[in-house]
Amino acid sequence: MPKIDYSEWIRRGNQDELSMDGLIDGNIGHPNTSCFLSQQMIEKYMKGLLLFYKQPFLKVHDLLQLATLLMQFVPDIKKLHKDLVLLNGFYIGARYPGDFPDFDWKMAKSARDSAKKIKNFVLSKINE
Repeated sequence: MPKIDYSEWIRRGNQDELSMDGLIDGNIGHPNTSCFLSQQMIEKYMKGLLLFYKQPFLKVHDLLQLATLLMQFVPDIKKLHKDLVLLNGFYIGARYPGDFPDFDWKMAKSARDSAKKIKNFVLSKINE
């Protein structure tokens, strides 16, 4: 696996954010996709932050697991627990039919708010 700099993860997170914003602001597509993109965006930001601290991570999608890995470097990540729990539910829930109902635009906007809050947190740590 090639060595990837943390900034590449941030760049990819930005791509997810652009797509998420386009769907929500244009009220196009389906809210499930926007919710999924909000989770994906933050997964990439958190993995970027782990690489910023030169920490390895497994190929996981669980934001709470990633937060646990970051806790030793940024203990104040705990204040984002509620947002991380919200976004964590969109990885499976927004992608596969089953036990989860479809999400609506209100939920997509909540997911976006949480994602942008976590993004700002991550960027503040990188820019300290």
